[in-house]
This record gives sequence, C-alpha cells and structure tokens, in this order.
Amino acid sequence: MSDELVTCPHCGRRNRVPAAAPGIPRCGHCHHPLPWIADAGDETFAEIAEAASLPVIVDMWAPWCGPCRMVSPALEQLATDLAGRIKLVKVNVDDSPKLQQRFGVQAIPTLMILRHGEVVARQAGALPPPALRAWVKEAIKE
Repeated sequence: MSDELVTCPHCGRRNRVPAAAPGIPRCGHCHHPLPWIADAGDETFAEIAEAASLPVIVDMWAPWCGPCRMVSPALEQLATDLAGRIKLVKVNVDDSPKLQQRFGVQAIPTLMILRHGEVVARQAGALPPPALRAWVKEAIKE
C-alpha cells in the first residue's frame, strides 16, 4: 500500500493521502477535506475499504472495459465533490478474483456502497454522471 499524491481542490497544494487511515484526510495547508481515492485488491480490501470510517464507493472495474473507463472520471469527480463524506476504492477484478467471487460480480463496472463494511447499495453497469451522483447521494443519504 502506498500513499497517493492528491492536489487539494481548494488551495492547489499537493498532499500525501494514505490508502488506509483513521479519520478523514485533510490538506496540510488549508485543512479542507481531500478527495480520498485508493486502489484495493484481495489482500488489502479489508483494511482499505471495510475498515473505513466513511461510506465507501467500491468500483469493480477492469482496464479493458470501455464503460469502466467512461464512469471512472465521474467517480473521481464525485470523490472530489464529496471530499470528507465518501471514499472511493477501485478494485481491478482481473487482479482480484477473490473479491469478484465474494461479491458475485458478473458485469463490470459494478459499483457498491459500503457502510462499516456492509453493502448498502449496488449498481451494475455505468450510469451517466447525473444519475451516478443521485444514486450515491441517496445511498449515503446526502
């Protein structure tokens, strides 16, 4: 697991954000919440996604999947817009067969919202950005 370098959308400073940590990542300069986007796999999913204190959007995707590549920028924008309120965790199903099997993923992208490690919402297939935003906000009750 490595830290991601994230540019603060408020002040433009670059910050290191760990894949797993207690609390909410904040900018070291302006202290606004930072977008929290992490990759997880079979071995790291419990620590990165299930142990998170925030609701987690899990993106089950594959690099060869066109709809996955289309929905990814919208998910990253949501993670930025809802910084401090959600965490985005991306799982490459080609590299994570145990997670693909555990969650019964048969179509990609498959999106799930986890709260305290429990799936509270699930969506198979890519949604247009406005529908995606509405689905996430309903699932996290925003």
